[in-house]
Amino acid sequence: MATPGKVYLIGAGPGAQDLITLRGARLLAQADIVLHDALVTPEMLELCPQAEKIPVGKRSGQRSVAQQVINQQLVDAAGRARLVVRLKGGDPMMFGRADEELRALEEAGIEAEIVPGITTALAAAAATKQPLTKRGVARSVAFFTSSTAPEHSDHDAIPETDTLIQYMGGREAIATAERLLAHGHAADTPVVVIENVSRADQQIQRITIAQLTQGLGTPHGPVLVMIGEAMRPREHQRD
Repeated sequence: MATPGKVYLIGAGPGAQDLITLRGARLLAQADIVLHDALVTPEMLELCPQAEKIPVGKRSGQRSVAQQVINQQLVDAAGRARLVVRLKGGDPMMFGRADEELRALEEAGIEAEIVPGITTALAAAAATKQPLTKRGVARSVAFFTSSTAPEHSDHDAIPETDTLIQYMGGREAIATAERLLAHGHAADTPVVVIENVSRADQQIQRITIAQLTQGLGTPHGPVLVMIGEAMRPREHQRD
């Protein structure tokens, strides 16, 4: 029986091609097979012209490939190729379903390695020039999402922290704002909403929790919502 190939779970970063790590780019250039998320940009895939590319995208509200199918595709790919890349938006270890994929690979006796990427929250902080922590104002940060496994569909708790970062927050904006107000957060707490961070069509919106209760309309890409006093703009700040 042939020795299976190695699988690399690589973080593509927030979208811009030049925000992937050097290690990630080097491995993409060597990959035989690349299984990539829907949010991975065409420009990023230009880094692996030699590879067989398999889209395995999972997008909110749209038909997507079941996670169990992706797991099996990874195992199958490692059985027929030396170097397999699972390319994920952001960082594989942040809301990237990495645990499930690693379990499947480990069970099949396939070697795996993680290559970190810039998670969207840090890219958003950079793009908006808005630090997530601020001396005397915010010393704790929590990342959360309302997207959960079916058996945890009633899990809607919001963390208690100085700065809140909600991934995939566009569809959940109204519910999030209402929960925050119900838990005593001030209506004028600043909120920064960023869509398609680091991409050519990036959009930044500065509002408050009160305005967040009106929703964010229909987004055209991934939305990150950053909430807390650390989001209050500096006196002479310009986006």
